[in-house]
Amino acid sequence: MSKLFVTLRSGEVREIYGTAGESLKQVILDAGIEEVHGLTNCGGCCSCGTCHVVLDDASASRIPQPGECELDLLEIVQDRRPTSRLACQVRFGDELNGARVIIGPER
Repeated sequence: MSKLFVTLRSGEVREIYGTAGESLKQVILDAGIEEVHGLTNCGGCCSCGTCHVVLDDASASRIPQPGECELDLLEIVQDRRPTSRLACQVRFGDELNGARVIIGPER
């Protein structure tokens, strides 16, 4: 199992573990962190943008770039950063072992 360091909106950092192949959103939810749901939950189909997270630079460079749908939704995220992603669109695996993830501001 690979691990993540997730920074909550309060600033608390939690170390969590996940299974390869799941979405980053599911790994975070399975760890009991509900903040990644946002105001709605589209079920991971890239239609609401409320699962915004920010990855550390090194981790972001090791995973595939976002697709067109994800980029379109990220355009409406007010606090978007260069390494912002939608957690529902990122597959969790060894390349994210040790990644630092910040939960985006509530929308």
